[in-house]
Amino acid sequence: MSAPNKQWNHHPDLPISVSPILSWPPRPLSWLKWIARYWLALSSVLLEFILAWAVYAWLMPSWAQMRTLSLDWAVMIWLRNLVTLGIVAGGLHLWFYTFTAQGKKLKFDARDLARDNGSYTFRNQVLDNMVWSLASGVTFWTAYEVLYFWAAANGYAPQIAFASNPIWFALWIVLIPIWASFHFYWVHRTLHWPPLYRLAHSLHHRNVNIGPWTGLSMHPVEHAMYFSSLLIHVIVPSHPVHVLFHFYNLALNPAFSHAGFEAVVAGNKRRMNAGDFFHQLHHKYFECNYGTAEMPWDVVFGSFHDGREEATRETRARKKRMHERKPTEARRVDGHDRD
Repeated sequence: MSAPNKQWNHHPDLPISVSPILSWPPRPLSWLKWIARYWLALSSVLLEFILAWAVYAWLMPSWAQMRTLSLDWAVMIWLRNLVTLGIVAGGLHLWFYTFTAQGKKLKFDARDLARDNGSYTFRNQVLDNMVWSLASGVTFWTAYEVLYFWAAANGYAPQIAFASNPIWFALWIVLIPIWASFHFYWVHRTLHWPPLYRLAHSLHHRNVNIGPWTGLSMHPVEHAMYFSSLLIHVIVPSHPVHVLFHFYNLALNPAFSHAGFEAVVAGNKRRMNAGDFFHQLHHKYFECNYGTAEMPWDVVFGSFHDGREEATRETRARKKRMHERKPTEARRVDGHDRD
């Protein structure tokens, strides 16, 4: 472990690690151990899986209803999604930032979220993030969900049952976060293309110091691209639980990964994993860690920041080279690394 990086209030052991899924030569046992830690800890992924089962069992419109596109059941799903995101992102915000229930313990960035700042709509970071998350994020999430279940109800999307395909059912659950991570990397790299960045992604990157409501705070163009990960279920046979789990992984995981705190602490014990330092580094240094730790494409393509001072110097040098080729873009993004 290297010396602490003094630019942070808190950080995990450095260098941070990523999934060994792309290691060469292959290390299947290491990858299985990594996946087991990912699934067996009390984490957002486990909660999303439980929520998917609960919603499928008790809160789904009937298949007969979903054969016809109708505001009756579409609005019901929109309200369900609105409440779900409100509980998750709102609950994390209340715990960490309103009640300051654990102070700054395990908080990555010591600064408070921005107020009276002209960079944000309404000059308030939290309100800005909430409006974009709820008005645009929940709407695009719901639109994809409604269209998928309408297609499935009419036989346009292949489905499976647990009883007839138990092995594929279990395997697809494990693979969904990996697929979502793979898709996110390439969508995210595309969004850093200067024209798309100026049009859409710059809205998300207003947030250098991040909080739970930052996760889904995106421009509508970015929401349309981000949630397109779900289109795989039109091709790959899936159970409704797979689809709901995928939706919750996309819509709720960002609230945890952007929480700004490594874990929820109560009674001086870590109760649940929360923030993702891998992605926190992206918001601070910009041209690094475009993907996630689950599918380490950043390692493959040379954009991985492992949290150490050496990696910061390398990232800044790479950023300088990129901006020398794009001087206009360099001026625009200069404020993203405010050290």
